Amino acid sequence: MENLEETVKVTIEGAGWLAPFLFVILHVLRPVLLLPVIVVCLIGGLLFGIVWGAVLNFIGLALMTLVTYWLVGRFPKFKARLDRLKEKFVHGKTVTLGQVMLLRCMPFVHFQLLSVYVIEMTKSFRQYFLYSLVGVIGPAILYTAFGDLISELSLTQMLLIFAALALVYYGIHRFHKARIAAAD
Repeated sequence: MENLEETVKVTIEGAGWLAPFLFVILHVLRPVLLLPVIVVCLIGGLLFGIVWGAVLNFIGLALMTLVTYWLVGRFPKFKARLDRLKEKFVHGKTVTLGQVMLLRCMPFVHFQLLSVYVIEMTKSFRQYFLYSLVGVIGPAILYTAFGDLISELSLTQMLLIFAALALVYYGIHRFHKARIAAAD
């Protein structure tokens, strides 16, 4: 994974004026490459700075929501897979639109899964896309700003932040796993 991230960074930096276009395409290909949203958005902050990185991350995330809408409508097996993941995640509980918007700002939360929630909450494509656009503003700005900040930190500071994030993620995972075990 480290090599893939470094390859993406070198390719985008060497692309010159095509770099923004390639970066937006990276967002669309992100699920296929198994890259978390936070990684791509951090790269955007590192490479393009906070303003242009946030704009490009917003465009890329918005396009990804369009692709997800198309995939869910076109491929029932894809939707079924996301529905199974959704059942694992919330166990039949309802999630509000506000909760979906907050979950989009959390690292390592499955963006396509959250898009399925928005699809189910909305009545039309237009409403889905509007809610999706509003929903990707937060992560686009937050993760890009974090990526821009990281570029100014020392290696030790970066490692400490990533270790803290890993611990938080592990804690959430353990809590969720214990909750599932208690429910069964």
